[in-house]
Order: sequence, then structure tokens, then C-alpha cells
Amino acid sequence: MKSEKEKMLAGEPYLAYDAQLVKVRTEAKHLLRKINVEEYVFNDNVKDILKQLMPNAGDGLYIEPPFHCDYGYNIYAGSNVYFNVNCVVLDVMKVSIGNNVFFGPAVQVYTATHPLNAIERRSTEFAKPIVIGDDCWIGGGAVICPGITIGNRCVIGAGSVVTKDIPDDSLAVGSPAQVIRKIDHKE
Repeated sequence: MKSEKEKMLAGEPYLAYDAQLVKVRTEAKHLLRKINVEEYVFNDNVKDILKQLMPNAGDGLYIEPPFHCDYGYNIYAGSNVYFNVNCVVLDVMKVSIGNNVFFGPAVQVYTATHPLNAIERRSTEFAKPIVIGDDCWIGGGAVICPGITIGNRCVIGAGSVVTKDIPDDSLAVGSPAQVIRKIDHKE
């Protein structure tokens, strides 16, 4: 029989208030408190805390507090990833972030989702992974919904809500986000 954590990581319905999951989320919140309240400026202490919170992140991870995530260990970030202030990553499932990715202020990345059935929604949730390619810029206030893949070298406009996959080299804007053109990298 699968644990609730195993179900969660498999994208199956799971009980979010399972004792093991609550414990791990609480541990993450204690680390986030250190980053968001006790330190509040990016320094060597924050770098050490981030290594505990996000052990699957590469070199050059930079986060402007405040920042929020559920678990931290489900965030797989490449090198030179920057989160501006007020970003939220609901990393119930794996969030893969490439190299040289920049998140504007208040970007929201959601792997967590809920059943449409109201009775089921009372007790369970599930998740879908998110993939963000290399060299992307996610504009301030953008929302990336569960199960989305954003290709390499994309720009997501400020305030966009990404509900469908975005192919490589695309500029996508709006709610829902639409690709308005391919990016010519000679610009």
C-alpha cells in the first residue's frame, strides 16, 4: 500500500493532511521563516538555508524574500535561477527549472490541483509536474498552472496565466497566455 507521500509524488489523489506530509511541510516552513523573517536579505546564511530547503537546486540560486514553497525538495532548479520578491512555488510534485531562468515579482507556480467533484475535494488533492526550460523569463504576477511545460528561451508576459504548454522560443502573454510570436534571438 502506498503512503500518502508516494501517492502525491505519483500524481494520484492523496490526503494533504497526512501526518508525514504535515511534518515535512512544517520543516519547510521553519526554514522559510529563517529566510523570510530572520535573515530577509540574501547572504551566506540564506545560501546555507536554501541548500537545506532546496537540495535539488544548482549553483547561483538567488531568492529575494519573501518566498514560499510547500516542500522545497521538489524544486529541481538549474544554475543561475533568480526569484524576485513574493514568489510562490507549490511544489507538491516536481518543478523542473532550467538554467538561467528569471522569475519576476509575485510569480505563482502551482503543481497542486483539486478534484472538480466537491465531495472528493473536501479530503483529497493531486498534482501535475511543471517544466520550465533554460533561459526563460517569467514576468511579474504570472501564474503557471499544474502540468505545464514552458520550452527553452521563452518569455511569459507579466500577469499572464499559463494554462497550456508553451513551445521553445515563444513570447506568450495574456489570460489565458497565448503565444503571440516566436522570439528572434538576434533582436
